[in-house]
Amino acid sequence: MRIGYLECFSGISGDMMLGALVDAGVPFELLAETAVALNVGARLEMHKVTRGGLAAVKVDVIRGEGQGIRGQGSENREQRTESAGQGAGGAHSHEHGHEHRHGDESHGHAPHRSLKTILGIIDAAPLKDTVKRSAARAFQLLGEAEAAIHSIPIENVHFHEVGAVDTIVDIVCAAAGSEATGVGRWMASPLNVGSGTVKCAHGTLPVPAPATLALLGDAPIYAAGEPMERVTPTGAAVLRMLEATYGALPAVSVKARGYGAGGRDTPAEPNLLRLLVGEANEEAEGNEAIAVIETVIDDATPQLLAYVSELLMEAGAWDVYRAPVQMKKGRAGVQMTVLSSRDAMPALRELLLRETTTIGLRWRMENKVALAREFAEVETEWGKVRIKVARWPSGEAANASPEYEVCRNIARRHGVPLKRVMQEAMRAYAEREGLLADRPAEKGR
Repeated sequence: MRIGYLECFSGISGDMMLGALVDAGVPFELLAETAVALNVGARLEMHKVTRGGLAAVKVDVIRGEGQGIRGQGSENREQRTESAGQGAGGAHSHEHGHEHRHGDESHGHAPHRSLKTILGIIDAAPLKDTVKRSAARAFQLLGEAEAAIHSIPIENVHFHEVGAVDTIVDIVCAAAGSEATGVGRWMASPLNVGSGTVKCAHGTLPVPAPATLALLGDAPIYAAGEPMERVTPTGAAVLRMLEATYGALPAVSVKARGYGAGGRDTPAEPNLLRLLVGEANEEAEGNEAIAVIETVIDDATPQLLAYVSELLMEAGAWDVYRAPVQMKKGRAGVQMTVLSSRDAMPALRELLLRETTTIGLRWRMENKVALAREFAEVETEWGKVRIKVARWPSGEAANASPEYEVCRNIARRHGVPLKRVMQEAMRAYAEREGLLADRPAEKGR
């Protein structure tokens, strides 16, 4: 599996993400064409910069200046951007009503947009359906965060600067660029959110801004470096859109790396986002990602649940199990748990919603540690039996067991007890491996 790892030692914002993607090898033209396809009167501009003495890529959204595609920007534009005193995200780091200027235009005067309007813009763009779905999910999450913050229905949410053109472009381009990397699993380091305060449409508030904090949920955060906002609402939305998990860098073979720059140059803590793209080396640690899907049902027959379990296994689930639970109002229910790969998870979620009576489910990504497995064949008086063998990294056998289906077929075919077939298969395996050589003969049995 290809893994994308975001090192957020100086936070993350929309433009930092775009810069890191370009520096890691995603064609700038792809992002620029995506911005134009949105038809919101904006284009992208890319230029090389340094942050703390390190080379990086800076990507800006330019509004009201035509929709051409430009690469290396002028040094004057970079100086003008930095003179505005931006945080991690530079020209558009404080999307959520924070006071700053992009050229001569204040985001404080940007038009308000409803979630429905923004989703309509995304849906109308001639882009891949997968890109549009990812971007729409990011804005849906932003909408839910705003609704929770203000305690209002989501249909009443009207975005302030979050709905501005540059944030729409950032999120949609991040969706297109992340898909182009071929990454199947996104991870991130703990997030440096910064410190101090920001001026929002709702007043002066501590960092991280309310929308950022709501989006981050239980993600691991900390504050380091000079006071400034380092994780922006757009950056947090991108992490949620990518379904990033948090932790140390796993065992990977790095194939590409990129540095995305924020607007300010902070030499003590380089204002950068680093992206590593690599192939998972699961054999090194025996780790792999596992999707866990759960739902609790109290109005389905046992026959229906058994049938759905069969469908889930046929659709690629690794395992399905059911457990009785006590629900509210004294009702008895059944919790269905499905284990699968990340890739199979969307189809399995849809199957559960379609085939059962549930109206909701939950899911999460976890880490799975598994021993290396191999198969051996042994001869018994009824024929060959396959043995599954699990080994420690040293090569020593940890466990061995006969394959149930093979033993069951033999037992039925020859009319012998299943337990006898399994015992004989394990005896033959132990004899072959020399595990019985030093065992003293038992007496009186």
